Amino acid sequence: MAETEAALRTLSHNVRAARTRAGLSLDELGRRAKVSKGALVALEKAQGNPNFATLVRLADTLGVSVSALMEGSPEERVRVVSADAVMPLWKGERGSEARLMLTTGGPAATEVWRWTLEPGEEYPSHPHQAGVVETVSVTAGRMVLVVDGAAHPVEAGQTAAFDADRAHTYRGSGTEPCHLIMTVHLPPGPA
Repeated sequence: MAETEAALRTLSHNVRAARTRAGLSLDELGRRAKVSKGALVALEKAQGNPNFATLVRLADTLGVSVSALMEGSPEERVRVVSADAVMPLWKGERGSEARLMLTTGGPAATEVWRWTLEPGEEYPSHPHQAGVVETVSVTAGRMVLVVDGAAHPVEAGQTAAFDADRAHTYRGSGTEPCHLIMTVHLPPGPA
């Protein structure tokens, strides 16, 4: 429980700092990110419990990565992150999950995600800010990537890349869980 509270305090601090840097009021951030002012007030007081979609909308609106909202200051040049040390940011009803493993620094950050998609389970994502590119590398199983309503099967050993500023969905297919590494390449901007 202490880990969860510490993570929420870090998130609270980072959201408030990014909002202040962007010169946005709570009302304006809420309007742009489509998040209620009450939810933002609670989050900035480290009392909220935002879901994954809310974090993505806040990050996109603030021009930062999701992990920039969640991570403390990097203390070492080399970071080794174990999947079991990272809490899932999304869990599906059938056992699917997504874990944000890390984000590279610099003006054009890249997020590295580890996903498991159970057969038939899907995660629909809203369009991200212009310039965001995602790649999906399937390491085991099969999935269907749906971009702008068009389905693209992706199997173990294959990688797909697409502009993520349009609606997209990840769907597990086949009979076994699909394991994949997703990268989110953010456009240059404030980190």
